Amino acid sequence: MSSPSTANANALPYESSRSGVQILIMAIAAFIIVTTEFVIVGLLPALAQDLNVSITVAGQVVTLFAFTVMLFGPLLTAKLARVERKKLFTLILIVFALSNALAAVSTNIWVLAIARFIPALALPVFWGTASETAGQLAGPGNAGKAVSKVYLGISAALVFGIPLGTVAADLIGWRGSFWVLSGLSLIIGILMHLMMPTLPSAPVTDKGEKQTAILRQPRFLAHILLSVLTFTAMFTAYTYLADILERLANIPSSHVGWWLMGFGAVGMIGNHLGGAMVDRRPLGAMVLFLLVLGFGMLAAVALAADTPWLVASLIIWGVAYTALFPVCQVRVMTAGAKAQALAASMNISAANAGIGLGAIFGGLGIHHYGLGSLGIIATTLAALGVIVALLMMRGQR
Repeated sequence: MSSPSTANANALPYESSRSGVQILIMAIAAFIIVTTEFVIVGLLPALAQDLNVSITVAGQVVTLFAFTVMLFGPLLTAKLARVERKKLFTLILIVFALSNALAAVSTNIWVLAIARFIPALALPVFWGTASETAGQLAGPGNAGKAVSKVYLGISAALVFGIPLGTVAADLIGWRGSFWVLSGLSLIIGILMHLMMPTLPSAPVTDKGEKQTAILRQPRFLAHILLSVLTFTAMFTAYTYLADILERLANIPSSHVGWWLMGFGAVGMIGNHLGGAMVDRRPLGAMVLFLLVLGFGMLAAVALAADTPWLVASLIIWGVAYTALFPVCQVRVMTAGAKAQALAASMNISAANAGIGLGAIFGGLGIHHYGLGSLGIIATTLAALGVIVALLMMRGQR
């Protein structure tokens, strides 16, 4: 019987063609998994009407998913770190296939909530281990390129997941959107099982206390707070962008998805700008893009009825929105340089805390002050983020 190390050496094919296919499967899996989290934002108006609930109540399903990721993500990722990767990822995709199918047949908001809670437990486990696995698949000297390909799937889902769901909801209904995600999850799960080699889990180390030391550093915790504020500002308005376009800008529901698609496409410029700026001045990049974000959100809501100004505002908003994803991730990982894996996981939790809080604040704003209040509320939160970033810059000096 061969030793584990020998078996693993035989199982890891470093030929570029085969590992390339395996990494592509990982990237597609990442896209499907992250799209499952964000697709519901584009489906809110349709499912709220079908399930006979308000848009505010429907929006809290976004909060449920985000808070589940925030609360359970680091714990579950640590608990499952020793599970063999092929089995782990195949199981995660089966869970997503079943939960998306349950969402598709939901008869009320409570069934939908259960269908969203279950995959929220599995998402951070995949996200937290995907980079390491991609590096294993690519082999020595190719890890960086492999990880970038997997994160391209994640970035594409962050930017295009919502508009794709909105377009699909118009073409095949919101239930059809979940059926498509269920089918794709099952297909990729089968491909994972057939194509992926047996991969070892991460080695157990005795550096736990050294890793968690960053959690006792006030400056690192300030960076986490800044991420929470940033994502809260972003998703206070973005969670309800489809509703803003329909009700304030009078965009036909059949066209909203394409508007969101354009928002995401233009936003990819921000992904490049944010990545280029964050290495030089992380907090400076935060201040700049938070100011641009606040201006774009405020203008888009206030000028929604004037199409040319709406387009210009959405471009500004989209660039800043997308730029802040890599800026926050790199900024937090740099602040927690002695424990980057934990720092990355903490930023994911912070982002989901912000996503959940944004859905809550946006829903409360709509309930008490109307849809037109979202621009002011979101921009106020962005301004708080600017103040925190400036105070951190002052402390750094």
